[in-house]
Amino acid sequence: MIHNVTRTMTHNSFRITGRHGLAAALAAALALSMTPSAKAQWKPERIPELIVSVAPGGNQDITARTIQSIWQERKILSPVNVINKPGGGGAIAYTHMSQRAKDPSQLLILAPTMMTSRIMGVGQFTHRDFTPIAMLFNEYIFTVVRTESPLKTGADLIQRLKAAPDSLSVGVATAVGNHIHMGIALPMKAAGVDIKKMKVVAFKSSGESLTAVLGGHIEVAAATFAAVLPHVTAGRLRILGVSAPQRMGGALATIPTWKEQGANAVFDSWRGVVGTKGISEAQVKYWEAAFLALSQTDEWKTDIEKNYRVNHFLNGRDSNIYWDAQYKELEEGLTELGLAKR
Repeated sequence: MIHNVTRTMTHNSFRITGRHGLAAALAAALALSMTPSAKAQWKPERIPELIVSVAPGGNQDITARTIQSIWQERKILSPVNVINKPGGGGAIAYTHMSQRAKDPSQLLILAPTMMTSRIMGVGQFTHRDFTPIAMLFNEYIFTVVRTESPLKTGADLIQRLKAAPDSLSVGVATAVGNHIHMGIALPMKAAGVDIKKMKVVAFKSSGESLTAVLGGHIEVAAATFAAVLPHVTAGRLRILGVSAPQRMGGALATIPTWKEQGANAVFDSWRGVVGTKGISEAQVKYWEAAFLALSQTDEWKTDIEKNYRVNHFLNGRDSNIYWDAQYKELEEGLTELGLAKR
């Protein structure tokens, strides 16, 4: 998570064009990926639910509703429900999943929050308590203020916090110490700020933390671009810095990285999907194929590009390997911040 490596996009060899092509690709992916014992052609008997551990408007919620829309519009899978279970830094959603073992209709949008909560001793679950399904994408963390704020640049923020670390309230979602928090704390630490004294406020979603900034209840917020985009487009928020290794393209080409502003730190986040514990191989393969088909649609690729993400599909087995490595890196990062307890 804390590195200067530019990720490369991982793709399968499927080329999908049109709605009929998508349906055919889903069937082909199922057939090719299943072992003989798994070729039962399983399909959901109940309406699948995408479980989100944040309130509506948060980044995970936006991701889930994008998946729902594309699946249904492209007839990859329909209907699909998005279920919000915010609270406890994700604990309510994770507990729900743990209580639905062997239920293939339940899918959880996975973010690093699950891992950071466990590492800090406030959560009990990791990705290994569930069934890995797919990696979706990587993304960076943006730090924003109201356009009326006297803080015009990231350097202004650094100067203010170095002088008085507790002089500004910083909003994150959904828990202190999670990937959103680390996306601003690590650059501030690299710039010489005493991050243990920063006044960090946790909200149930990035939508709520950004609303608090807009309302003047807090001065600064960190979030991923999907949540920030509508407010930046409307001219209500100003981006001070981004945790990317280099400047991004397009409309964000003018936004300096933290490295350019005296904070030598890079950080990226990610999103994935897990199922409940104990689902069958055939059920795993079905869901892997559905997310593979999603990753190849023009709509998904457009959304990835619009939100300045990196399309990074991995199947369940490879996702588990990736998440094991991420857990180790997050543990190292939180240890550096003095927050690790496990």
